[in-house]
Amino acid sequence: MINITDNAKEQKIMPFWRLGFRPFFLFGSAFAFIAIALWLLALKGVLSSSPFHSVIWWHSHEMLFGFTTAIIAGFLLTAVQNWTGIPGLKGKSLIFLFSVWLAARLLLLANLEIPVFIIALVDLVFLPLVAFFLARPVLRIKQYRNLVFVPLLLLMTIANIFTYLPAFGLSESFARQGFYAMVMLVTVVVALIGGRVIPMFTANGTQTQKVQPIRWVELSCIALLIAIAVGMLFSLNANILGALSVLAAAFHLFRSLYWRPWVTLKVPLVWSLHLSMFFIPLGLGLLALHYFTSLISLSAAIHSLTVGVIGGMIIAMMSRVSLGHTGRMLQTSSITVIAYVAIALAAISRSLLVWLVPAHITNLWVLSGLLWCLSFACFLWIYLPILISPRVDGRPG
Repeated sequence: MINITDNAKEQKIMPFWRLGFRPFFLFGSAFAFIAIALWLLALKGVLSSSPFHSVIWWHSHEMLFGFTTAIIAGFLLTAVQNWTGIPGLKGKSLIFLFSVWLAARLLLLANLEIPVFIIALVDLVFLPLVAFFLARPVLRIKQYRNLVFVPLLLLMTIANIFTYLPAFGLSESFARQGFYAMVMLVTVVVALIGGRVIPMFTANGTQTQKVQPIRWVELSCIALLIAIAVGMLFSLNANILGALSVLAAAFHLFRSLYWRPWVTLKVPLVWSLHLSMFFIPLGLGLLALHYFTSLISLSAAIHSLTVGVIGGMIIAMMSRVSLGHTGRMLQTSSITVIAYVAIALAAISRSLLVWLVPAHITNLWVLSGLLWCLSFACFLWIYLPILISPRVDGRPG
C-alpha cells in the first residue's frame, strides 16, 4: 500500500504533476487533435511550410512516436503504482520526462536549423527514460512479470531509429519499416493490456462471471504479433507475413469472442474496449489480404490498426483511467460515447471504405481525420478539467 504520509507531500505538488496520466493524457490528446488537423490542412494544400524531413514522414512519425508514446507513458507510469504499491513518477521527475517529450515534438514541427543527430537524440531518449522509470519500482519489489513492457519500449526505440535513417542519407524504406514495426509493437501493448484488464472490467461492469484466460491462446496472440513486428522491421517475405497475419487474425478473433463482448452493450466504458480489440483481427485480416493479393493497400490495412486499435483503445482507456485515478465514479457522459463512436467510424472510413470505394479516397481521408478530431475534441472537453484538478476523494494521485 502507498504510505499515507505521502499525502502531505502531495499537497505541495500541483495536481497536474501528481501522476503520469495527467500531463501525458492531456497533452497527448491535444497533440492528437492538432497533428491530424495540420495533416488535413496539408492534404488540402493550405500549409506551405514543412516540418522535419517531410510532411508525410512527420505525420507517420508523430502519430506513432509522438502521440501514441505519450499515452503509453502516461498509462504505464500510472499503472506501475497500482502494480507495485510504490508511489508513481511525480513532481520534478515527471516534469523532466514530459519536457523531453514536448521538446522533441516542438523540434520536429518547427524544423529549425539544428543538426539532425541532436533532434533525433532528443526524441530517441524518451522511450528508454520511460522504460527506466517503469523498471525501477518493478525491480525494487522483484515483480518481474511487469518487466515485459521494458523490452517492448526498447524495441520501439529501435523502430524509431529506423525512421531517422533516411535523414542521414539512407533509403526511405527504412522509415517505412520502422513505422510498420511500431504499429505492430503498439498493437502488442494493446493486446497485452487488453488481456489483463478487459475480462476483469467486463465481469465487474456487467456483474457476470469473469472468463479465465486460456494461456496458450494468450501466448500465441502476443507471439504472433511480435513475429509480424520483427518481420516488418526487417522486410520479411510477403507470403510469410501474410501467413502470420492470417494465423494471428484467427487467434485474436477467437480471443475477442471468448471475452463475451455482447454482455457489455449497456456499459460504454467496457464495450468501447471490446470494440477497439475487434479491430485487431480486422486489421490483421486486411494485412493478409494485402500480402497475398494486393487488393488493398498496405496503408489502408495499417490504418485499421492505427485508428481502430490504437486510437480506439487509447480513447477507451484514457476515459476509464482518468475517472478511476481521480476518485470519480466509472460513468460515461453522452459526449464520451460520441468519442467512442467517432473513433470507430474514423477507422472504418480510413481502412474498409478506402478499400471498397477507392474513387473517393481523398474525401474519405478527410472524413476520417475530421472524425478523429471530433473524438479527441470530445475527450478534451470532458476530461481537461478532470486532469488538472485534484482527486475528489483527497487521496494522492
